[in-house]
Amino acid sequence: MKIMMKAPAKINLTLDVLHKRADGYHEVEMIMTTVDLADRIELEPLSKDEIKIISHNRFVPDDSRNLAFQAARLLKERHGIRSGVAIGIEKVIPVAAGLAGGSSDAAATLKGLNRLWNLGLSLDELAKLGSEIGSDVSFCVYGGTALAKGRGEKVQRLPAPPNCWVVLAKPTIGVSTAEVYKNLKIDGLRHPNTKAMVEAIETKDYANMCGHLGNVLESVTLKLYPEVAQIKEQMERFGADAVLMSGSGPTVFGLIQHDSRMNRVYNGLRGFCDQVYAVRLLGEGVSVD
Repeated sequence: MKIMMKAPAKINLTLDVLHKRADGYHEVEMIMTTVDLADRIELEPLSKDEIKIISHNRFVPDDSRNLAFQAARLLKERHGIRSGVAIGIEKVIPVAAGLAGGSSDAAATLKGLNRLWNLGLSLDELAKLGSEIGSDVSFCVYGGTALAKGRGEKVQRLPAPPNCWVVLAKPTIGVSTAEVYKNLKIDGLRHPNTKAMVEAIETKDYANMCGHLGNVLESVTLKLYPEVAQIKEQMERFGADAVLMSGSGPTVFGLIQHDSRMNRVYNGLRGFCDQVYAVRLLGEGVSVD
């Protein structure tokens, strides 16, 4: 029996950092939503008691550094599973891009193994396990659209935002999330209006959604990595309705309502960037199945 799962990417419509916590993490408040750009996860039982990662992408680790590996190990330990699993990962989401690709792979692995091993866990139980793996894994278990607080593990689900095109562009650089947070000066930040973004989503107000995009980590990443600032400027120049960096970067996304304008932005950016994608918002979450 093989289980096939999709692991969609996420973008941040807002990302706010409130303060540094006593445990060393930052207290965040962010609105995330999934987009139709997804890795594919294939889970196949093994008779030998081992976890095997199979991927043809050289940037995907095949050991305990891999979040999908960590997800399988966690489920095995908590539920006394004595059989093994092969986890095939077909990468479509760019690696280290601010799109939660690794976290989404882990979430898809949790949900798929819940079925493969007949564990009968709820989404809430899987999300709680996911919070032990990484800050974005809980959100990725639910998918759809949500307000995340704490270090990202407190997830309040939201309705789907107004649908539109999303053009994603990733420059050929990697960004260290740890370095971005280390250089973040919380005093004097221009904080996004999270409440106004929630209202825009709930009322399906596309113009207000565009008007309230915000990511405080741009204050660091755009200075450290000028390529990201250049892509953002080009996307605005080509006519995207609203433009923002996702996560700690380096991927920049633009929201666009009309097909003709989407084509113009997409084609224009391909001259600046190798990794450019035009996708739709997914918006809705998933069930435990």
